[in-house]
Amino acid sequence: MQHQKYSVNQHQISTFLAFVKDGQIAIPEVQRPFVWDNTKVRDLMDSLYKGYPIGYVITWQNPNVRLKDGQLSAGKKILIDGQQRITALRAAILGEYVVNKEYDRVRIKIAFNPQTCVFEVQNPAILKDKVWIADISEVMNTGSIIQVVRQYSQLNPNVDIDRIETNISNLLAIQHKQVGTIDLAHDLDIETVTEIFIRINSQGVVLSQADFAMSKIAANEKLEGPNLRKAIDYFCHLAVAPQFYEHIRDHDKDFAQTEYFRAMSWLRNENDDLYDPGYTDMLRVVFTSEFSRGKMSDLVSLLSGRNFETREFEESIAIETFERMKSSTLRFMKEDHFKKFVMIIRAAGFVTPELIRSKNALAFAYIIYLKLRQEGIPQGEIGRLVSRWFVFSILTSRYGGSPESTFDYDIKQMANRSFSEYLERVEQSELSDSFWNFGLLQRLDTSVASSPIFHLYQAAQVKNQDKGFLSRDITVADIVLYKGDIHHLFPKKYLQSNLKSRGDYNQIANYVLMQQEINIAIGAKSPNIYFGELKEQCNGGKMKYGAITTLEELLDNLKTHCIPPTILESTVEGYDDFLIERRKLISEKIKKYYFSL
Repeated sequence: MQHQKYSVNQHQISTFLAFVKDGQIAIPEVQRPFVWDNTKVRDLMDSLYKGYPIGYVITWQNPNVRLKDGQLSAGKKILIDGQQRITALRAAILGEYVVNKEYDRVRIKIAFNPQTCVFEVQNPAILKDKVWIADISEVMNTGSIIQVVRQYSQLNPNVDIDRIETNISNLLAIQHKQVGTIDLAHDLDIETVTEIFIRINSQGVVLSQADFAMSKIAANEKLEGPNLRKAIDYFCHLAVAPQFYEHIRDHDKDFAQTEYFRAMSWLRNENDDLYDPGYTDMLRVVFTSEFSRGKMSDLVSLLSGRNFETREFEESIAIETFERMKSSTLRFMKEDHFKKFVMIIRAAGFVTPELIRSKNALAFAYIIYLKLRQEGIPQGEIGRLVSRWFVFSILTSRYGGSPESTFDYDIKQMANRSFSEYLERVEQSELSDSFWNFGLLQRLDTSVASSPIFHLYQAAQVKNQDKGFLSRDITVADIVLYKGDIHHLFPKKYLQSNLKSRGDYNQIANYVLMQQEINIAIGAKSPNIYFGELKEQCNGGKMKYGAITTLEELLDNLKTHCIPPTILESTVEGYDDFLIERRKLISEKIKKYYFSL
């Protein structure tokens, strides 16, 4: 019979808050800023006052760690669910500051009316009205009900003293109400903890393994974990909102003095959004590139000091892990590294974030970049290998199913041979003739315009500096960068009028990037009609579509866009054959593009 991996306990709120205050329970800001509205804090206090349950909180016991002198240091508990409720209690009852969604340190002041037993968020009107206790935190820890009642009755001489005393007594008793805790054992693996969390959490919130890793990082104040957690969080925030730099500088002065802040300061002038990593992406790159491991559960174990051979927990391993995570984080943030990596991705044709559907493929490409930099590989060779692997990952959907397991497999394979050897091996295995002639064609048989393969085809066109459909000067890159439209070679309305379904006419092989004015001019005409007019245009006739004026130019443009020349005479009867032929041409173009990297 399996022994129980958790315990259920009840604590007075005052006792639980004391545990938090003296560090027995760490609130590591898994969800980072306090996101509750002030009215929700008010409602929480009202629920407690009325004796309503406020749900369980979940803690996870850190393992006991063996110190250098051989002694065991008891691990503290980490709060993994209930941060918002506990932070709300600390704000309302203890009067502590919270960091809000804008990263400002603010006070949340909850008022109480002892005559009506109503709670409200403090406002200017309440401050002027003597019937309110304007801030309950000021009276919560007085220790003397008599003193609070006396002061209130002096301001409100006509009240029923006994009733006021009862109501204020009930208010002060809030801190003695019970909060239930589910304490998870330290030897539970992350998968089990995640499953427990999902099953218990009534709101269906899912914490990722990266959240648990961030918990472990932020909870270790001795090893400056809070600063490491902030470095990851702030970098990701700055990458999206450069103006946040001034806010960190002015509101988190301690962090602004750190090496991390200096390393990320270049982002204040950076508006490139091609790679805006989330904290999960950044944490994964930092860990995997440094430790050659892909599973976030391994990071959680190492942060706790786990020795994988003895299965014990040692302080020296935790110290080494934090030191290596710090140095790897600084490498990730380094301006030269980050910008040159982004330059490699852009040079491969991915000029907008919309063309990059797989953040996991991007993350592993950066892992490779950082590893090759550390190995001293020449920058030109790094560019070739990184871009090749990135495109290979998209072509094969390598990180689509179980990305963490694939990360772990790839990084460990790379440890046993040079990366170029590994790349060559997987290419031979997965990019066979059958892939190009059958597998890729099957993936092109789709109506999903957001398909990674269709974006890859666009990237190939960008890299080749192809002109837009029927354009002489406007490039595909211009159309992509300026949010140009995707249009149908066989117009949608034309196919609809011929009883083609949505799945028929919205085919990747029927899509083309063209200028909007050309698309409008084509309207709902059959290809044989508008191409007939184009041939007249190429023979000196009226200019109707784009700026192409010779038949040779027209045929070259069709070839550029993998459009079979049979389209010149096509009607709806030839539509299905057209799709088959164009998929083959697109596949050939992607193959040529891939091997040109």
